[in-house]
Amino acid sequence: MSKRKASKHKIDRRLGENIWGRPKSSVNRRSYGPGQHGQRRKSKVSDFGIQLRAKQKLRGYYGDVTEKQFKRTYQEAAQMKGDTGQNLIGLLEQRLDMICYRAKFAPTIFSARQIVSHGHIYVNGVKCNIASRRVFAGDVISLGTKAKDMALIAEAQSLAEREVPDYVQPDGTDKITFVRVPTLDEVPYPVKMEPNLVVEFYSR
Repeated sequence: MSKRKASKHKIDRRLGENIWGRPKSSVNRRSYGPGQHGQRRKSKVSDFGIQLRAKQKLRGYYGDVTEKQFKRTYQEAAQMKGDTGQNLIGLLEQRLDMICYRAKFAPTIFSARQIVSHGHIYVNGVKCNIASRRVFAGDVISLGTKAKDMALIAEAQSLAEREVPDYVQPDGTDKITFVRVPTLDEVPYPVKMEPNLVVEFYSR
């Protein structure tokens, strides 16, 4: 697993939006970018800049996945039938770490990736430590025995800032079933995501 080198709060501030909808986000206090030049006047953004920003926002939301991994996901979405933007969202939502985040097994997407990589998650009864693993409709995701008593899990399940979406069906507090691949309209993003601009970015 690649290491994220930037603070997640810097991702928020660089984009100027609270992309995970968390009350602790520094954007709530400082809406300008990080660093000594963060408060300088903003210049007009080109079409390329708008597309790049949309791509960085979507990529950052899913745990700041590497550019190589994100582009590979886009290429796979482009080869599928139907709308490429919708396909891209569907593939990103099928990541195991994202399913754990949606199921409220972890308070953030970064902690969701961590509990997967530490071997606390089971897919159809088999331990899996690959955060990018694809989850399919009907797959059952459950917490390991040790994870059930973790304070991190209890914190996540008490969060009032987000709900478990309809395409993830809970079975108690330690098991869920992935019901279906969601469409863009079903995904509970705290901010507006524009996968169509991401498609334009990679189609240049």
